[in-house]
Amino acid sequence: MSAAGPSPDVSLVVVCHEMARELPRTILSLSPPYQRLDPALRVEIVVVDNGSAVPPDEGALSALGAPVRVLHCSRVTPSPVRAVNEGIAASRAPLVGVWIDGARLASPGLVQACVNAARRHPRAVVAPLNWQLGPKRQYLSAEDGYDRAGEDALLASIGWPEDGYRLFDIATCEVRDPPTGPLLESNALFLSRALWDELGGYDEAFTEPGGGMVNPDTLTRALALPGTQLIRIVGEASFHQIHGGLSTSSIAAALDLVKAGSQAYLRRRGRPPAPVREVGWLHRAERPGVAAGFVASAGSA
Repeated sequence: MSAAGPSPDVSLVVVCHEMARELPRTILSLSPPYQRLDPALRVEIVVVDNGSAVPPDEGALSALGAPVRVLHCSRVTPSPVRAVNEGIAASRAPLVGVWIDGARLASPGLVQACVNAARRHPRAVVAPLNWQLGPKRQYLSAEDGYDRAGEDALLASIGWPEDGYRLFDIATCEVRDPPTGPLLESNALFLSRALWDELGGYDEAFTEPGGGMVNPDTLTRALALPGTQLIRIVGEASFHQIHGGLSTSSIAAALDLVKAGSQAYLRRRGRPPAPVREVGWLHRAERPGVAAGFVASAGSA
């Protein structure tokens, strides 16, 4: 889709590779009417395909409810980092949220909550928590036979996408003691365009398959910028669909990935990767049945 037309208020950059099953669901979950948005809010979705054998269909994705542009990464590598940065560069809004993994569904108020949270501080680092579909972490569930077919049945059991908040009923949070526990990463990270520029996007030195520890690194570097404020979203989240990813396909694959990624991170940064223990501020989503509001929280988990 052409970039012509009114400038968007928020850009969503979604990176994909061989996600014919998962990507349309992700885009549906980011589009109205599933996404409950202020009618005046203009959203664009920039999908960057990182070398899929059959690239995403731009027209079919746009038909799901939001304007979508499909770009093709100029240099396909096992790491999604180049694709992320090309998506950020192509986006047009003053606020940019990044889905480094295009297999992540959103809860219905996630985008609006992130927009509202970003308005609370001029240098906000907005970090929704990560959840994984299934009864346990997916690398554990996969050992018990959890797969795409099982996940399809699980989503059907809650009538998704009729009520997107029921995703919380069939998923596992990646953060211990949510929402204030140690935070390793966010797979729906929102920064202002100015902060993305200041950060220099994702570090393209992370060439490992899947990007290695680049997502935790990006959160850590963003919070190290002067004057930034971590804001965690409460009551909204992203939910990982199983798709054969390196970190979720089996226990052995997950352990190997963490080991290799940690070693590469240590060589690159001179220290091991560590979760963010700063609690920051908590932004509570505004929806029926959930106490809304904005809570400044000091201290660490």
